[in-house]
Parts: sequence; C-alpha cells; structure tokens
Amino acid sequence: MNGSSDAPWLAFRAGALLFVRNSSGELVLPESSSPPVRPAAGASVFDVSSGDGRIFRAYCADQDAPVPEGAGFVPLRTAYGTLLDASAYAAAGKGAETVYWDTTNKFCGVCGGRLKTESRILKRCVSCGREVFPSIVPAVIVRVDRGDSILMVRARNFKGPWYGLVAGFVEYGETLEDCVVRELFEETGLEVRNIRYFASQPWPYPCGIMLGFTAEYLRGELKIQEEELLCADFFRRDSMPELPQKLSLARRLIDDWLNSST
Repeated sequence: MNGSSDAPWLAFRAGALLFVRNSSGELVLPESSSPPVRPAAGASVFDVSSGDGRIFRAYCADQDAPVPEGAGFVPLRTAYGTLLDASAYAAAGKGAETVYWDTTNKFCGVCGGRLKTESRILKRCVSCGREVFPSIVPAVIVRVDRGDSILMVRARNFKGPWYGLVAGFVEYGETLEDCVVRELFEETGLEVRNIRYFASQPWPYPCGIMLGFTAEYLRGELKIQEEELLCADFFRRDSMPELPQKLSLARRLIDDWLNSST
C-alpha cells in the first residue's frame, strides 16, 4: 500500500463501515493518506479493488478509538444502494471478508504459533510454516416453481417482515444439487426435480458465497422445520408478500420469475 496517496478507506467495526460527512453534509467514505480511525492492535491494512478499477483500503478499527465529528458506523447491508453504489459495495464486501479473516486468524491451528500476514489472502505461521488462506463458506438458495406460483418462506433469522427463499449451507461430501434437495426436504418436506443453476453472489456476512438454483415442485405437502422457519407457502404474482432487498440473490431469483411470462 502506498500510504502517501489518498484513497477511500473501508474502516470496519463490528461489521459496520465508517462514513464521514463531506462539505455538503453527505455521508461518504473517508479519503486520506492515513487511517481515519485508529486501527485495532495488530490489525493489517489491505488494498482491495472494485470492478471498475478503484482501490480501497480495508482494516479493523479500534473498538474504543474516537471517530471524526459527524462520522459514524453504518451496517454494510444498510449502506447498499444508499451510501455505496454496486461497485463500491462489492469492494466493501471483499474488504469486510478480508478484515474478518484477519481478525479471526491470529494463531496457527496446528502448533499455536503466531500467524504473519504475507498478502491479502495468505498468512504463514512463524513457527511451523503452515500457510493459512481465507475460508469461504458455500450455501445454496433455491426458487421452487409450482405452476403459476413459487415457494417463499419466512426464516427465524430474518431481520424484517419479508419473505425469502429456502437456503442452507453445503455439507461435507455432498454436491450442490444434493444440498438443494436436502435443505428443501428438511425445511419444507417437499421434493423437487429439474434443478438448474441460476447465478452466484458473494455474501460477506461474514464470509459466504451464495449459489442460486431454480427447481420444479415434484411432490409433498408443506411441513415446515419450525426451528428454522416461521412459515412457508406458495405465492402467485398477484399475491406476493413483502420481498427481500434488491442486494440479495433471493431477490434476483424472485424478480427473474416475476418478470418472466406467465
């Protein structure tokens, strides 16, 4: 990193991102040659790039460090589309995952030695030489089509009143399609066919990647897994519930169906 030049800073604290007020009173990412808030002890500063070639600097801010007047930390999801455009949000997501990896990997899991940062994606144990790379957690999300309706669910961990789609983490020894089948059956009791890949999306909350699929209803009666879901049902285009934010792959899957021919 070239500390002599100004660049947008991605200063994270507990998953939230620092914004400062510019001369017009708008909240923007801070730009300066030095960190806008004191870094946490032992924190590294990482360069991350956006899709349009911009370079950002990401790090973990000290929990107790004062912030500039008028500044504040905003959750990354909240910043999407309001304070960050799509390209900056993607860079901030990459920065968030990098900072999470940096702060949760300080010592070697084999010998307990200290890990030394060698690049944005590599740490090395100073004792045994073991290399440690960021871990990405894969999860599937699936839209189930049944005639002129789709399956939508309200999960217990949703932070709002919207409905989304069935999703779950990939387990050892299973394909992505196996995971789709298992998660749907476990959470809803339904069986599907014609599973098709749709798209993927980084999901930096804190270090996932969502892999989207579509499928067709085959058989079964809805019986929700109450530990995971509050409710589930099939919805037609003229009776849709509140939808998730546009930043999510769930919304892309839903909008794809809404915009298709009936």
